[in-house]
Amino acid sequence: MTLLDQSAKNPAVPSDTSAGVLTNPTRLRLIARCWIVIAFAAYLIDLLRQTHDGLSDGIRRPFGDDFVNYWSGAFLALHGRANEIYDFLAFHRFEQSITGPNIDAYHYSYPPVLLLLTLPLALIPYVPALGVWLVATWYGFYRALKLSSSEDVLLLSLAIPALFINALGGQNGAMTAALLGGGLALMDRRPLVAGLLFGLLAYKPHLALMLPFALIAGRRWLTVGATGVTVIVLATVSAVAFGVDRWLEYANNLSLLRTSILEDGTGVWHRMLSVFVFARRLGADVGPAYALQAATALAAAFFVARSWLRDDPAHIRNAMVIVGTCLATPYLQDYDLVIGAFVVVWLHREEARSRIPAPWIRTGMAMMLLVPLVAAPLAKLTGLAFGPLFIIPVFALLMCLAAEHHRVGAGQR
Repeated sequence: MTLLDQSAKNPAVPSDTSAGVLTNPTRLRLIARCWIVIAFAAYLIDLLRQTHDGLSDGIRRPFGDDFVNYWSGAFLALHGRANEIYDFLAFHRFEQSITGPNIDAYHYSYPPVLLLLTLPLALIPYVPALGVWLVATWYGFYRALKLSSSEDVLLLSLAIPALFINALGGQNGAMTAALLGGGLALMDRRPLVAGLLFGLLAYKPHLALMLPFALIAGRRWLTVGATGVTVIVLATVSAVAFGVDRWLEYANNLSLLRTSILEDGTGVWHRMLSVFVFARRLGADVGPAYALQAATALAAAFFVARSWLRDDPAHIRNAMVIVGTCLATPYLQDYDLVIGAFVVVWLHREEARSRIPAPWIRTGMAMMLLVPLVAAPLAKLTGLAFGPLFIIPVFALLMCLAAEHHRVGAGQR
């Protein structure tokens, strides 16, 4: 039985055509399958455009887009040239030798632990390595999503729009979703494995901001310990393998990249979904924008910690970690929202049980699914960043669901 089939069999969830697309599982499945076909065709066309001049479009984009960073970093690290990875000019020259001269100044913006995780890519030629990267990270995401639901989630794992955006950019959103979503799903069953997965997120720590609040408030000490040990081992091995200087070079680059990518609002600002970028596009200076971002992060941390402290149902508190992270980090791109599939699955559990009207819950699910697809076009059209206007209502919905569970639990006691 699929997630949509269950809605069809649930008398609390109407499925007649007059109820619209959101309540018609047959129509939803058809739309999802059509979207998969369209997205796959669009992706292949985009890849072909990136072979106009060697392995590039002859203007700025390499074949596989940002994947060129992951493969190049892994190749240089494997071949004893790690000193070139955080040197902007040397790294760019190497990437040009792979793809052709006409590409933008792509750069390696991740800590050295990611070099360890991606080293196997360097054993594969560049073009097939892109396919391995996309399929392997999607499969990890799919397996993690299966841990979160007893239903068939294959269609959802392929149809979520963020996965298409992630593939277009050759990005790591599916891998991040596999680690964070998989860790949350395994927390109660295999706390040590959950900690291992959380520790691997050291390559993207800004998407693990809510984990310390959740784990400490929930007294998940085994997971805390496993996470800490994993991070220490990764950092130590990467320093030994590639040199401590790589960590120093990475730290030096961070301030430059933060200014040019995040604070100045150049380049990919239209793909950003954070509160910080929302404030900047409304005209706020850097200081006030960071202050608003910090206040939002503290508020999210408070409600996440409270949910874990009073042991709300796992699917509610897990969803709050993910959506709270989206509100807490100043750096959040559309492809990162592959993780939103977990929120959709966990919200689906509440449709039949909650007293909150099912259309509200479905609207929250739709917001998590659609924000990666519509945020960038809206931003280009208006010059504003709308990400938080999609994410904040979902967090508010989760707060209401958590409060409802708490009231029911208190009444039973």
